[in-house]
Amino acid sequence: MGKLAGKVAVITGATSGMALATAKLFVEEGAYVYITGRRQGHLDEAVKSIGKNVKGIQGDAANLADLDKLFETVKAEKGNIDILFASAGQGEFQALGSITEEHYDKIFDLNVKGTLFTVQKALPLLKDGSSIIINGSVANRKGIPNFSVYNASKAALRSFVRTWTNDLKERKIRVNLLSPGPIDTAALEGISDEMRQAFISQVPMGRIGKSEEIATAVLFLASNDSSYVTGIDLCVDGGFAQV
Repeated sequence: MGKLAGKVAVITGATSGMALATAKLFVEEGAYVYITGRRQGHLDEAVKSIGKNVKGIQGDAANLADLDKLFETVKAEKGNIDILFASAGQGEFQALGSITEEHYDKIFDLNVKGTLFTVQKALPLLKDGSSIIINGSVANRKGIPNFSVYNASKAALRSFVRTWTNDLKERKIRVNLLSPGPIDTAALEGISDEMRQAFISQVPMGRIGKSEEIATAVLFLASNDSSYVTGIDLCVDGGFAQV
């Protein structure tokens, strides 16, 4: 029997990379998973790649009406949620001095507002004793140059997790932050080889991480293996932000 047998999970922004790898692992471990994505075609491909015990619901985590549609569907079909992985997010480099209002709104609307309302709107469906995992980043503790808006958005998520751990303790809902370091996803495809090597040079393990390595860490936080773990920032970063 899998670690998540009979559980219902919701994962936002799960059409590729770390969240898609997590959805696949959750299903392998016995969960039924709802995933979201903004592009219907990519969402359909993700559902097909997972293969079973999954439903894709098109939507943008920064759009509150889309979040309502997501949770109304989950309520109608399953009635409750055991695991919420608020994974949807994005980042763009922009040097201080050339940051625009559009850039700020784009990052904060999805990373901060989207995460806040994903969790808040899920609360009526979350079972007591359930697990919330927020997808953060080691950027919340690093001063990565030209990345200040993204860095700040992830620092906000760290603060959310601390507060929500107290807010939800009476319901025994565990809330944890999962902070990846440099991971081999689409987010790194657009950077130069020089920048990629610069990241690698700062990772004590000497390589970029894999999406599957993030998925196993999320599984730990989602399952009873972490039954006495809440309020933490679990860095899965090869040591990037630790030394």
